[in-house]
Amino acid sequence: MDDVDVSRQLKQMTDFIRQEAVEKAVEIEAATAEEFQIEKLQLVEAEKKKIRQEYDRKEKQVGIKKKIDYSMQLNASRIKVLQAQDDLVTNMMEAARKELLYISQDHQTYKSLLKILIVQSLMRLKEPAVVLRCRKEDLELVDSVLESAINEYAKKANVYPPEVVVDRQVYLPSAPSHYQAHGISCSGGVVLASRDGKIVCENTLDARLQVVFRKKLPEIRRSLFVQVAA
Repeated sequence: MDDVDVSRQLKQMTDFIRQEAVEKAVEIEAATAEEFQIEKLQLVEAEKKKIRQEYDRKEKQVGIKKKIDYSMQLNASRIKVLQAQDDLVTNMMEAARKELLYISQDHQTYKSLLKILIVQSLMRLKEPAVVLRCRKEDLELVDSVLESAINEYAKKANVYPPEVVVDRQVYLPSAPSHYQAHGISCSGGVVLASRDGKIVCENTLDARLQVVFRKKLPEIRRSLFVQVAA
């Protein structure tokens, strides 16, 4: 084999090795590109999943916040309604209390009422000796009906007439005035107590109003707020 043949064979071998290296490089490059694309897709999908999860989380937070805001607004509205209802009931109570003042201004009617209140109190106490308190301005009227009230009670209860002492040292508060509209006051009536003070019957007009108002309050609320409740 001469030099020419050797050179040709060497060239063929070199070309073959080079071609094989090129093909291998192409194969490696293709595999690398494929792996890159797969990894890229995986990263993209992972990021998409994170974004979707974050969006879902924020959407839930927004939904929860909306529910909380709605609930708070609803509660605030209910509180306002209840406050308005309470204010209306309180105003009714105050209006009724003002009406009580007119009762004591009609002396004849008030005189009869005082007698009834004294008899009622004696019936509740059923004590042989009691102390009676009234407003200072009612003292004369109380004195004028006291004996008659005692006798009526004794007849109704079938007992001896009790001893009733009118307290002329301590009086019930006077009627409310424009100067002391929010002070302690009494619209009229009497308070009777046993001698030892352990049993007390508060039969003032204010106390009677409170009792009636408490009993009638559910009915009053139903009448006033039936449309709101519906």
